Amino acid sequence: MTSKRFKKLPEKTSNLDGELIEKLIPVIKKNCTTKFDESIDLSFQINNKQKKSEVNIRTVVNLPGGTGKKVKVAVVCEDAKSAEAKSAGADIVGSDDFVEKIKNGEMNFEKLICTPSMMIKLSKLGKILGPKGLMPNPKLGSVTEDLKTAISNAKSGQVEIRNDKDGNIGLSIGKKSFNDDKLIKNFNAILETLEKEKSNNTVKGELIKSAFATSTMGVSYKVKLGKNI
Repeated sequence: MTSKRFKKLPEKTSNLDGELIEKLIPVIKKNCTTKFDESIDLSFQINNKQKKSEVNIRTVVNLPGGTGKKVKVAVVCEDAKSAEAKSAGADIVGSDDFVEKIKNGEMNFEKLICTPSMMIKLSKLGKILGPKGLMPNPKLGSVTEDLKTAISNAKSGQVEIRNDKDGNIGLSIGKKSFNDDKLIKNFNAILETLEKEKSNNTVKGELIKSAFATSTMGVSYKVKLGKNI
């Protein structure tokens, strides 16, 4: 059942011609009529079906304006590095005992970081961590000796960009309470990352087929991309 609040929002907005994100952000914010601080979300459809291969993007981007979310970070490391992880701001730190807790289903964290020497133990938990997107990955900077940097990135605005089998990517660029400039900088950081991924994957033609922006409880608008990605 559609709420009275939602019925007051503009209709068929996704059918409108695309606009630059700079013009859309004030409109999307105006549609944030709930009592909580809604997220401003993006949805991309990429051209992942290539002639000779399928494009699978999995990378991270550090949003310069942050995400507005508090991220609970867990670290699996040797006892000798526990103090370093705690001082860097990790919420949960553990070694073999923590791996056992994860094995038994205790996963009260949103980001998991691991040192290389402990990864062999975590790799056995792929069926538990993989489906939840929590398995540490060297390419994403979550398997590292530099725990301070990894923890800082995770807490300050690092988000993962990953497409599903149908070529969809969904992620947030911040909150309604963010000023427009901060949201635009986050949006541009995402586009720059996708542009690099296009080059790395040698995509023929445009990588992004379509892009839409909305708020958590709002309506969707087509985004006109200023770059040829």
